[in-house]
Amino acid sequence: MTLSECNHHFVTHCLYPGIFLDFEPFKKLLCPLMKKVTKQIKIGSVAVGGGAPCAVQSMCSTDTRDIVATLSQIERLTAAGCEIIRCAVPDMEAAKALGKIKAQSPIPVVADIHFDYKLALQVLEGGIDALRLNPGNIGERWKVEEVVSSARERQVPIRIGVNAGSLEKELLERFGHPTAEAMVASALGHVRILEDLGYDQIKVSLKASDVMKTVEAYRLLSAKVDYPLHIGITEAGTTFSGTIKSSVGLGILLADGIGDTLRVSLTGDPVDEVRVGFEILKCLGLRQRGVNFVSCPTCGRCQIDLVKVAEDVERRLAGVDRSITVAVMGCVVNGPGEAREADFGIAGGKGEGLLFRHGEIVRKVPEAELADALLAEILSDIK
Repeated sequence: MTLSECNHHFVTHCLYPGIFLDFEPFKKLLCPLMKKVTKQIKIGSVAVGGGAPCAVQSMCSTDTRDIVATLSQIERLTAAGCEIIRCAVPDMEAAKALGKIKAQSPIPVVADIHFDYKLALQVLEGGIDALRLNPGNIGERWKVEEVVSSARERQVPIRIGVNAGSLEKELLERFGHPTAEAMVASALGHVRILEDLGYDQIKVSLKASDVMKTVEAYRLLSAKVDYPLHIGITEAGTTFSGTIKSSVGLGILLADGIGDTLRVSLTGDPVDEVRVGFEILKCLGLRQRGVNFVSCPTCGRCQIDLVKVAEDVERRLAGVDRSITVAVMGCVVNGPGEAREADFGIAGGKGEGLLFRHGEIVRKVPEAELADALLAEILSDIK
């Protein structure tokens, strides 16, 4: 039903109490962020699906064989809020190293396996929390059976990860291109392999660099299965372009109620992936981590170096995990209102600014001292 049809239904029936509220299209309009309840699995200590909050994860960019470097990066990611970390396992040396990494990691670790079932068996023996593995890609059925048997024994979930860039040859011949339908067909094929073996500790992802193709694929799959879904836009790009693509694609899916874990894939520091992931969830009111930072875009009325002040304040608040709103505003038009409504704020004037705390003006501060004064007020309140 189109939006215009919904509007017509509302106009013709709203005089009759209770009728339109029970009409399914209106439920979706009135509750756009109602999350689909999927089957719950556990990745280490993290509950995934079944109504649990969407978890933010990332992937190490280090060489897994370098245990010290990988653990160091995991520590940085954990400090940023990362809840699940994935590591590449290209060979047996990496598989054995991952067992040592897992033993020291503060968050659950997922092993990324392709083609070689022996690597999967090794990381399972090493205590891994989850596998990212497509069962259709590891050869004969007996190999799949061995992996599933070991995973079942340890109750380790398997994430099926379909990528538009590596679909099966027969699906490309059938669909002509890596379409959303082809991606779903690939995922369902891998799911059936595990289901035929009686294994249902499954999570699924469908990723493409094309935003709307990814959205379409997840919508199609979500209508067909109740397994938890890991969402992301793959090969999204650098921090700038990748953040935009991921925000659009993941925002649409999360607003649809789709997504049990997410990764923002960026060409850059994976810590930025975690920060962007939480910002997306925060904007939709789904998770809260860190400060809600508000600043104006500046205009000809601004008489302080707002860009410098705003960037300084945001950078210094990056490690603060408190549910507060901080506003850094540049002029007297919207500034006082936004600063007053925030927990802490600045409203710029000519070479100076008003400092606000919980809706009240604290004092007038010279421009050069605005960032320091605002930070001092914030930190004194949250200690």
